[in-house]
Amino acid sequence: MIKFNLLVLSFFFSLVVSAQNKPLAIKKLVIVSSYQQYQASVKSNPDNELIEIKKAIPTVKLDIRYATRNNFMRQVMYKQARAFARKPVVEALKKIQKELSKKGYGLKIFDAYRPYAITVEFYKKASDKNFVANPANGSKHNRGCAVDLTLIDLKTGKELTMPTPYDSFSAAAAAKYKDVSLEARKNRDLLIAIMAKYQMNVLENEWWHYDFSNWRTYDLMDIPFEKL
Repeated sequence: MIKFNLLVLSFFFSLVVSAQNKPLAIKKLVIVSSYQQYQASVKSNPDNELIEIKKAIPTVKLDIRYATRNNFMRQVMYKQARAFARKPVVEALKKIQKELSKKGYGLKIFDAYRPYAITVEFYKKASDKNFVANPANGSKHNRGCAVDLTLIDLKTGKELTMPTPYDSFSAAAAAKYKDVSLEARKNRDLLIAIMAKYQMNVLENEWWHYDFSNWRTYDLMDIPFEKL
């Protein structure tokens, strides 16, 4: 019996060693880069459509920073100053804009859908990798399921006071950072709360970044704006 147990233990030990020495299988990313493939996905599921936000919600303001040099990269990354998101995300933003308007506020969008190739460039050049998505996994922006935005006063068009400017790499950019003014905290928390109400959840270290709760069901995309 002892001999049998030793044989069993030896067998399992060899399996463990074999598993440890076996190279890990790296899951290959699925990235939709063909416009025809994208069209087919929309045909099979209308929610896959990337809708231009400004056309769907005319009262939304745009400040597409990556179409300018006014961004952390200090260079133009987008050829066009446009913002797209998947259909359910745009529907959520419509409801948010409508509710905010009753308070005299509105949304200003800095970024939304981002082609995968741009995420690769960000990661190569960013000094702080904690504030950019790793291309090995892709970004929720690449899925058309993330939006960077802030609040504005509808009468003046001016941004409401927030803890930091957009794309700040400081600690105060965190969604729960406490050492901020009462006004900034009030505005930040209002934005976080209303976005969450419509399934748009804030990113822990960026008060301006919101992910659609159902982002996992959407593919990574690498189709430039000019083709949409």
